[in-house]
Amino acid sequence: MFEFAWWWALFLLPLPLLARLLPARQRHQGAALKVPYLTEGLPNTKSNVSSNYFRLLVAILAWVCLVVAAARPQWLGEPVSIPSEGRDLMIAVDLSGSMNREDMVVNNRQVNRLVMIKHVLSDFIERRIGDRLGLILFADTAYLQAPLTYDRETVEQLLKESQIGLVGEQTAIGDAIGLAIKRFNAKEESNKVVILLTDGQNTAGNITPAQANELAINEGVTVYTIGVGSDSMLTSSFFGTRRINPSRDLDEGMLSELAESTGGRYFRAKDTEGLQQIYAQLDELEPIARESRQMRPLNALFFYPLGMSLLLTVLLAVSPIFGWIRRKLTVNWSRSSA
Repeated sequence: MFEFAWWWALFLLPLPLLARLLPARQRHQGAALKVPYLTEGLPNTKSNVSSNYFRLLVAILAWVCLVVAAARPQWLGEPVSIPSEGRDLMIAVDLSGSMNREDMVVNNRQVNRLVMIKHVLSDFIERRIGDRLGLILFADTAYLQAPLTYDRETVEQLLKESQIGLVGEQTAIGDAIGLAIKRFNAKEESNKVVILLTDGQNTAGNITPAQANELAINEGVTVYTIGVGSDSMLTSSFFGTRRINPSRDLDEGMLSELAESTGGRYFRAKDTEGLQQIYAQLDELEPIARESRQMRPLNALFFYPLGMSLLLTVLLAVSPIFGWIRRKLTVNWSRSSA
């Protein structure tokens, strides 16, 4: 359906006519800018009269297009139903320096932990139809990248743009959970769920994991924690190749306590397949019933009349110059012929 968002702007259409009807004395109070070289010595012929009528017509069309653009024409598509069931999920992703350790494999390629999380989490986000998602990035402290929203594409794009070291090198797990709890609204029917992905232990922040845990219990927030990192990897040194545990700093006891005390679960993601299985289990979280809603896609059309108005205005501005050049050429040609 076509409509004008600001239809009342169409009442401006007769404004130039009203200005024309003002007394001549009021209309000519301002000083006029005269360009003698454009008008000097030009006879008032029929061609000039026709040119004036043409310029008037162009000016009227430019004004009409400008007013129509100001009225904001738009096209409303067919109503689209939004699922009436969904979840409120706040995803907290660790960006500390240890996430740069390359102990994961994606498509047969050795990558760091953050790349693997982005790869698998993108598919998880795409499947969240009807869910509201939020994104928190944390390291030295926690930052809200996306509040709870149905716009999954934006959340996924913000996740893809995140970089290790963006907010520091340490790990503020308590701050991340505290910020997630703060961003949940107070609706009783909301199943408030935090999914926290980290590869270490709490080493920074203003809130300890114990304080965040108590806050989550009081606010009815369920926390699911995911420990990311391989159990073993080969590393080369001056003394040869040796096997190490790259996840020795992972505080699984604290993450388990955070999850289980709030009614959630702790998962261990040692590889891509493991993380995919964890997300499959999170898919089974019980959705909540919401009031059924509909939305209508909206396409703005104002730039079409606005562009036409600009084009006509430019044509109106340059037409006297071209007319003057044409007349000069005609006079010179007539003199040379004589």
